Amino acid sequence: MLNLSEYQKQPAKLADYLPWACLIAPGVVLNKDGSFQRTARFRGPDLGSATEEELVATCARINNALRRFGSGWALYFEACRHAAPDYPHSNFKDPAAWIVDQERRGQFEQSEHHFESAYYLTFAYLPPADSAKRAESLLIEKPDDELTETASDHLTAFISESERCLDLMGSLFPLAKFLDDTETLTYLHACVSPNKHKITCPETPAYIDALIGGADLVGGLVPRLGGENLHMITVRGFPGETTPGILDELNSLGFSYRWMTRYLPMDKSQATKVIGKFRRQWFAKRKSVISLLRESLFNETSALVDSDADNKALDADQALQDLGADHVSFGYLTTCIVVSHKDALIAEQQIRSIERIVNGRGFVSIHESVNAVDAWLGTLPGNPYANIRQPIIHTLNLTHLMPLSAIWAGPKGNEHLDDVPLLYATTAGHTPFRLVTHQGDVGHMLIVGPTGAGKSVLLSLLALQFRRYKDAQVFVFDKGRSARAVTLALNGDYYDLGAENSIIFQPLKDIDDEAEIAWALDWILDLLRNEGLDTDPDIKEAVWSALQSLASAPSEQRTLTGLSALLQSNKLRQALQPYTLDGAYGHLLDGNTESLKAGDMQCFEMETLMHSKALVLPVLTYLFHRLEARFNGKPSLLILDEAWVFLDDPFFAERIREWLKVLRKKNVSVIFSTQSLADIASSDIAPALIESCPSRIFLPNDRAMEPQQAEIYERFGLNKRQIEIIASSIPKQDYYFQSRAGNRLFDLGLGEVALAFCGAGSESEHAGIDAVLDAHGAAQFASEWLRAKSLHWAADLMGVEFNQSSDSKLPWKSKAVESEGICAAE
Repeated sequence: MLNLSEYQKQPAKLADYLPWACLIAPGVVLNKDGSFQRTARFRGPDLGSATEEELVATCARINNALRRFGSGWALYFEACRHAAPDYPHSNFKDPAAWIVDQERRGQFEQSEHHFESAYYLTFAYLPPADSAKRAESLLIEKPDDELTETASDHLTAFISESERCLDLMGSLFPLAKFLDDTETLTYLHACVSPNKHKITCPETPAYIDALIGGADLVGGLVPRLGGENLHMITVRGFPGETTPGILDELNSLGFSYRWMTRYLPMDKSQATKVIGKFRRQWFAKRKSVISLLRESLFNETSALVDSDADNKALDADQALQDLGADHVSFGYLTTCIVVSHKDALIAEQQIRSIERIVNGRGFVSIHESVNAVDAWLGTLPGNPYANIRQPIIHTLNLTHLMPLSAIWAGPKGNEHLDDVPLLYATTAGHTPFRLVTHQGDVGHMLIVGPTGAGKSVLLSLLALQFRRYKDAQVFVFDKGRSARAVTLALNGDYYDLGAENSIIFQPLKDIDDEAEIAWALDWILDLLRNEGLDTDPDIKEAVWSALQSLASAPSEQRTLTGLSALLQSNKLRQALQPYTLDGAYGHLLDGNTESLKAGDMQCFEMETLMHSKALVLPVLTYLFHRLEARFNGKPSLLILDEAWVFLDDPFFAERIREWLKVLRKKNVSVIFSTQSLADIASSDIAPALIESCPSRIFLPNDRAMEPQQAEIYERFGLNKRQIEIIASSIPKQDYYFQSRAGNRLFDLGLGEVALAFCGAGSESEHAGIDAVLDAHGAAQFASEWLRAKSLHWAADLMGVEFNQSSDSKLPWKSKAVESEGICAAE
């Protein structure tokens, strides 16, 4: 007799075990069992920056969204730990900026492997079977013309309900959004293949199980997927109580894993039935059969009761009360963590690291062996059947157990500039931090910290790293010459405002232009007000007439001295006299030529200027006017160090208020830096600063917890936990970044080359800078300064070439090659 069994179709490939069939709507998958599923990407709050009250409130709001689901639904929360993107390449035009970035690249590649986590929430829904509808029709009479529900109706209801749930959690997960077709296929493919890459949606999105399930799955006690060993840890027991983010330590591990939390909710009636059964079972176990017979025969209550069974019966009763009050809902939970690696020993080490963390939090876990394949299939979104380990739990505990919290690594790029992040830094665990000044199209930032906390070093590094953007311009208003070395290294223009023979301006040079003469009128009137004159209409007319006459003169004669000679009023001439060559400030403002160049890297040292209070207003208003003409859409960085100089004057306060609103439209990022929050908080533009600077960096301040200081920090949106972080962080090492997108404490991790340029702020350093300039000139400053710092290898590289092809000559490259491919297991 012919044996037909060998010709019968049997599951033989991975695709046969996958639940997905086809895409039937944008981002919606129809599964083989008739259920629908769609996936959203989200990022939860950072536990490190949240107070206990905020965590409790967050969990309560998530519980409010999750408890609405009933039977037929399945929720899959996944945290996917994966390798962080490589250090980006940028085309620098400055050798100094290039060598600093190459050093930072080497530190990034030489250090331990960097990982970050991606978070996904998958909704799945299985519509009621047709038999249930037929049974319902026997009990409920409906009009003959009423249409029955179709598959399209179920699909519409599924999409609506899933969007409603995501909307409820939208304020907690501000970046949450559903995946499109291509992103959905890419995500599902990453779940079943060790090769992570983009999957483009085909024109006919059917048989997606075969499309993405091409890897080989070999079963056994230790399954293999695509040549990698699979190890699974499943939670089978829980601690006596849970807290928000109880497994948050998993987010700091230095290797890849998939942490899947599957939740199968139950309707209230079904949950009541299941929990009631447990209550009856435990209540019956309180006393043995013999005790019950003795009570029945002798009419005496037994003194001995099984306390454990009694407590569990009370626990089940409390669960029924919580369920009846609609505080929570109940369902079946499966928590499984999967690691994979080609090296069996490394995979074993990684799963042990996870096991130590899970068991250390009071959980009971099992390293899957016989149940390994079934456990892995249970981690696939859309498969509610595999893995029999399904304890009952309520939604509030679910919010504590699911992968909710996140270590924010920063955006992967600057979306506004369509380029890479400004700089890479290090943070807790193995997660890098990518610093981007822009939040949307606003690049303004506020940097606050006490003296000696590392503020000037940060500003200098920002100036260096900003040169990675095409056509970038950097303008620095400095105090204390902290940016001098960086400016000279970038072949920039360095001006010591107020110093003799440093620079001389000719503000009236271009008054033959209509716009310039109108500005000059306002500027001259400000000078007169600065000298105590009341600028009435007669004075305005006199100044305007003199300016018009001066505009017809040759450009070299358009000076303040020339204007003074044209003024008929002796009072006006006396008021202008301090700003002419006959006065104290003429050496700076009364030139017959303009010394200010048009370079794309300029630094203005203000310390000397600040000693002359009357000179600050005219000089800075003129410089701001000249810079306005330079802001033409190119990426520009305007750094205002020690910004209290500007905030102290009502005129500047109003000017900066206007700039913050307008300059973002011209692609300018303004960075305010000051020693004290009180300077800004007491300023008239405090509301404008808080609103217009969505990114803020706070430096360590051991006095931040003092009531007066804490109150000011709270005005800038910091909570108690964030203030504690600032108070306990390390000066000259830690920086706390705050924005709407996320918060993080990070470390710049400066190398010796970066410190040579960014940390040259002491008097001895400036003496060394002067010596290098005298010996070699400004053109060779960068390389000769590195040689003076005994960094000859860096100077040699800059002297030969500074393109990307020469990075193989860097001294750390040999070490990086040796460590390539090694996975950092704890």
